[in-house]
Amino acid sequence: MEEHQHSKTYKKDNLKILWQPGICIHSRICFRGLPQVFDPRRKPWIILENEANEKIIDQIHQCPSGALKMV
Repeated sequence: MEEHQHSKTYKKDNLKILWQPGICIHSRICFRGLPQVFDPRRKPWIILENEANEKIIDQIHQCPSGALKMV
């Protein structure tokens, strides 16, 4: 799939998140919702260990572009 060419996967326990920067619209919804997990000023910008899986999953479902998704 072309959209996955430059994607990045983040894992914690049984949680696996795919970020596709090519389709990200930078709405900052993830950052405003869980700044302890999603912070574009930091490298890596996603640290799944900073929050419970359920809260991360809820936040990912709010991604308007679908750039963040469960895999």
